[in-house]
Amino acid sequence: MNIETLLAKQEITDVVYRYARGIDRMDFELVRSCYHPDAYDDHGSFKGTVDEFIDMAADFMPRWTATMHFMGNVLVDEIDGDFARAETYAVAYHRREFPDKEGKDDVFGIRYVDRFEKRNDQWLIAHRVVATEWRRVETVPSGSSRGAVGVWGTRDGNDVVDWIMDAKNPALN
Repeated sequence: MNIETLLAKQEITDVVYRYARGIDRMDFELVRSCYHPDAYDDHGSFKGTVDEFIDMAADFMPRWTATMHFMGNVLVDEIDGDFARAETYAVAYHRREFPDKEGKDDVFGIRYVDRFEKRNDQWLIAHRVVATEWRRVETVPSGSSRGAVGVWGTRDGNDVVDWIMDAKNPALN
């Protein structure tokens, strides 16, 4: 394996991880940065362009109290010039809570099967298919979890990942 192949694999893997951060933090510009502008996304119940996917996600994701896409195995196993195939095993957690009624945890075992293309010296997703392997739905009791346990993640641009590098932030002192 040569250095160019190793760099391509790392760049592709970084795109996969940026996607997870973007979708979980509802940073849709970060999500968009993972795709070529003419990319196609097939999430099963959704099929369409990257712009249509972003619009759908911006409507769908706020319904959840929190999400966490845990990316496991990322296998970039075929690089052919400016084209590459990546398969990423993932567990996608979706939590919906209510103060006065039961919520749910909706957990999926999925695989992201992506065709990456290198354009303008940048590897990005050109075509994505999400293959579902399993799903588990569990009840979450009303008003159950957001107590004083520490720093809770947020999805509003004020998450710890947004301010941890700002040495002037009072939260760091």
